[in-house]
Amino acid sequence: MPRLDETRPFLPVSIALLTVSDTRDAAQDRSSDTLADLVTTGGHHIAARHIVRDEQDEIVAQLKAWIADPTIDVVISTGGTGVTGRDVTPEAFHSVYEKEISGFGELFRWLSYDKVGTSTIQSRATAGVAGGTYLFALPGSPGACRDAWDGILVHQLDNRFRPCNFVELMPRLQEHLKKREINNTLTPRAQRPRKGRICFGTLCVLSVSSATSAVKFIF
Repeated sequence: MPRLDETRPFLPVSIALLTVSDTRDAAQDRSSDTLADLVTTGGHHIAARHIVRDEQDEIVAQLKAWIADPTIDVVISTGGTGVTGRDVTPEAFHSVYEKEISGFGELFRWLSYDKVGTSTIQSRATAGVAGGTYLFALPGSPGACRDAWDGILVHQLDNRFRPCNFVELMPRLQEHLKKREINNTLTPRAQRPRKGRICFGTLCVLSVSSATSAVKFIF
């Protein structure tokens, strides 16, 4: 049964918010404002906010910059997930994914069906992982952002949520790089730091990337 395990610590994560729109500016960005309120109320940190046009190369450039930033754990975008000619956010996200979290879009559309009926089929909300960073693309309405947060993300970005959550997987998102790091002759003893896990020999620690987070686990 889904539940919160109060014996586990709450680990705040560092989240960047991206608005994809040809027309919105900061004063009109209600969807990102909604997400910012939900994120901070949930105990997490806003690492950055940015607005880009509905241009695939601009979206990809911003995603890659945040993926490469070791202080950012999660990127949430709003806008551009529909089916019109200018809606290219899913294409941009898919171009950088290492792994797609296909169940996110499926669950989001299932949840929104209760509110908008079959209109939910027009949403191409998507999620995935790249460079140890979680990426979530949401529709552009404040209501859709709230549905995605309240119905999915508030739970999956909480280390206490059982039976499983995204936060507890952060140390393993780049485990495929472990062998490469161990074999790196320039750093034979100390592995290069990466998001979620820092290793020295056989000792590894999990440190969620945020300005105020400390080491949480040793394993």
